Amino acid sequence: MRQGIGTIQLALRAVSGHGGWLAGLLLTAVWLALPSIGVAAEGTATGPTEYRDIPYIGSRNLVWIVAQLHLLLAGFVLGVPIFAWLCEVIAWRGGEKRYDKLAKEFTKLLTSAYATTALFGGILLFLLVAFYPKLMNYLTDVFFPSFLLYCLLFLLETATLYLYWYGWDAMQYGKLKTLHVVLGFLLNFFALFIMIVPNAWATFQSSPVVISEGTAIERAWAATWNPTWWPINIHRLIANVVLGGYICGAYAGVRYLSVKNPEEREHYDWMGYVGNFIGVFGLLALPFAGYWLMREIYQYNQQMGITLMGGFLSWLFIIQAMLIGVLFLGSNYYFWLGITYRIPGSEGKYRRAMLMMLVSLLLCLAVWMTPHSLVASIEEAQKMGGAHHPLLGVLGVMSAKMTVSNLMILITFMSFVMYWRAGKQDTAGWAKLGKAVMGAVLVLASLAVIVLGVWGYFVPAIVRINYFSTSQVLIVIFVILTITPLTALLLKSAKTTTEMVWGSMPPRAGYALVLNAVMVILLMTLMGYARSSSRVHWHVYGVMRDSSPYAYSPALGSASLIMAFCTFFFCILVAFIFWVATMGDKAKAAASGKGELPHGIPAMAGGAPEERQQG
Repeated sequence: MRQGIGTIQLALRAVSGHGGWLAGLLLTAVWLALPSIGVAAEGTATGPTEYRDIPYIGSRNLVWIVAQLHLLLAGFVLGVPIFAWLCEVIAWRGGEKRYDKLAKEFTKLLTSAYATTALFGGILLFLLVAFYPKLMNYLTDVFFPSFLLYCLLFLLETATLYLYWYGWDAMQYGKLKTLHVVLGFLLNFFALFIMIVPNAWATFQSSPVVISEGTAIERAWAATWNPTWWPINIHRLIANVVLGGYICGAYAGVRYLSVKNPEEREHYDWMGYVGNFIGVFGLLALPFAGYWLMREIYQYNQQMGITLMGGFLSWLFIIQAMLIGVLFLGSNYYFWLGITYRIPGSEGKYRRAMLMMLVSLLLCLAVWMTPHSLVASIEEAQKMGGAHHPLLGVLGVMSAKMTVSNLMILITFMSFVMYWRAGKQDTAGWAKLGKAVMGAVLVLASLAVIVLGVWGYFVPAIVRINYFSTSQVLIVIFVILTITPLTALLLKSAKTTTEMVWGSMPPRAGYALVLNAVMVILLMTLMGYARSSSRVHWHVYGVMRDSSPYAYSPALGSASLIMAFCTFFFCILVAFIFWVATMGDKAKAAASGKGELPHGIPAMAGGAPEERQQG
């Protein structure tokens, strides 16, 4: 009743400007309706439903699995168009048709996965509305304008994707090709905003900014511009490129292992190289974006940062180190196999350098994987003198881990440069000076990273985090930005001594590509769990408490089972999608009776319209 009277008072003030007759009518109508409001309130036995559950599986686990699969598929769908478009631009401007062929095959994988991504997105939405109605009502109230924007972006991206894919053959020449390139740009433009809009919903749950005044758009904008929104946008953008690159590489690796035609072997060997290169290119920048994200989390809420890096979730970062280390090793191993088998005569020249890089990577990985606190019995702890091992405990802190992670990035970058330079002889007059400068930059940068890492033990944490670690990152970026253009200038006039031989890689190269893709998928599932668990018992951190039976962070053991299942199911799902996509190639090859495609025609499964008509 009090609420009803308050509402009447508010209504009277609101309509006071429209004349007393309107206020009188409203007062009469509300006065007559009061008894019915009271009866309705008394007749309400229970409040609105806050949670629903599902037996055996549990609502949280089901939402977790579906959300993770949707995010992985979305990462692939959003990452692939970036380098597909770049490949098309290279072909358009440079005239190399093989890049256009590669771009088309990348886009074919994209179209195959797009519908499945949307399907899992729809399932996720239904599950969230059904299981968490109160939370979804709250988020809808805050973000309603952005929901409409998201729907519009989704429609635009779908229309653009259809035009981009089905218009590929019809828009090959002249101004139509320019229009097709513009369509590719628009596809990436819409895809970028499709990623950053829902990122605001997720980051709002971890670092909310809530205002109660203003219009709906003003409230939604304030909630969108929360402290971790842009760090997540950058981190996910790079991660999607890494995921897309390695999955395309794995696809090429599997096709490389199964094809018999020499032309297809060359094509998928080259596609595997491009996929691995894209993955490594993104991987070099990913730790920087991750560091920025963690720094923003610490600055927003120190307790949340401690939960992530110093609490029970800290062990996840040991697993993360192992996965990233294997990923670095796998990527470097693929480069070294390329030097050995694709560039005849280079094996002996670079063997010692490869061995030194391998040893350095393993040492860095060992340090990165070293935990700060050991799980030990009382007797073991007494022998060690505490929870920290007297020697290993020194290697388990962030100063050491930041140092070795930056060194691994430098080693991987130099591995790529070595592959780039293999089979070429410098002819430029300044080649000797240029190589000396590059060597000096690399050595001095490595020493500076190590010195800052050791120095970090003797300064306060705030100094190390804000200055030393940031300086290490800037030094590595400086090396990459310095050596890359110098190498490109040197190779511009270099003489090719050995032609690249495609299709000569051993089968283990294909296995390495598949392993890299699995490592990336595991990494993304791991970090998704870590970010969600850092909210502990909050739906929206500090604003809306989780009062369901699942208001706790799952134990690492049970969480690892879910993560492993998501990785396994995603791999099966992607394999099924790609298998369906390649049925067109098999049918076409069977119809031709030759078992091979005409020279110069890409193996387009599912095919563009023109190819299907020919088949």
